[in-house]
Amino acid sequence: MSKAEFPPVPAPLQCGRFTLTFERPLLMGILNITPDSFSDGGKYAMYGDALRQAERMMLEGADIIDIGGESTRPGAPPVALDEELERVIPLIEQLHGANVPLSIDTYKPEVMRRALDAGADLINDIWGFRMPGAIEAVRNSACGLCVMHMFGEPQTMQISEPAYDVVSDVRRFLEERVAELKQAGIARSRISVDPGFGFGKSVVEHNYAMLARLPETAPQADPLYPILAGISRKSMVGAVVGRPVLERVAGSIAAAVCAAERGAAILRVHDVAQTVDALKVWAAMREAAEQSRARD
Repeated sequence: MSKAEFPPVPAPLQCGRFTLTFERPLLMGILNITPDSFSDGGKYAMYGDALRQAERMMLEGADIIDIGGESTRPGAPPVALDEELERVIPLIEQLHGANVPLSIDTYKPEVMRRALDAGADLINDIWGFRMPGAIEAVRNSACGLCVMHMFGEPQTMQISEPAYDVVSDVRRFLEERVAELKQAGIARSRISVDPGFGFGKSVVEHNYAMLARLPETAPQADPLYPILAGISRKSMVGAVVGRPVLERVAGSIAAAVCAAERGAAILRVHDVAQTVDALKVWAAMREAAEQSRARD
């Protein structure tokens, strides 16, 4: 087995109250507090349902809980600031004592500030901290940052996907964003990256090129920046397996294992328990392969 099949371990990520290390991929459980998310829209829109789902994912093995108050599915309309705050802040405050990193999925600087005040540890920004005031909102905290690539914006990103070398363009964009964050005084240890599966990419060609060449989508550095891969239940899975959103569990798990094999540090998933089991089998295989290689 070649070294290429065993990517180097990325650098630790400073994430608010926590320092995350990546001897194994960490699982980020998705908690959408929205009525219109593409996979589970409305299911956890009520506070009690959302809290119970967060607790369930933690029991199943989620390493991070990612809380989102605005859908970013293609065509999704924007949500007013006050409405997003009402959805996410009480949940962050309630979960703060659960001893698990809390991520807030937002691009609005004011939501970032309020979420950090409430106890969030990671800001997961689909706009890559390009909104005016976003860098200032996070600069003086200890939170982790996830910088994502998106072509266009949620309302229009899948109307006409551009023709471009997706891997090179994603890497170039992420390199530029990381450089700007570091120039603003944000420590390298706080930064992770996300190539943005599904965000303005062609469903099969672009997305699977990124999955196949996942390490190449990230800024090239030593040690590596942690890569977050969010593929769970997306159209790129549906296009291959031919199943509707809620029947894409097996395909999503296969995609998660593929991403893990290619060095993803964080896997953003809906189906925590099933992905935990799949990664245990994958890890056992890797351990056996390492032992075999050591004997050779």
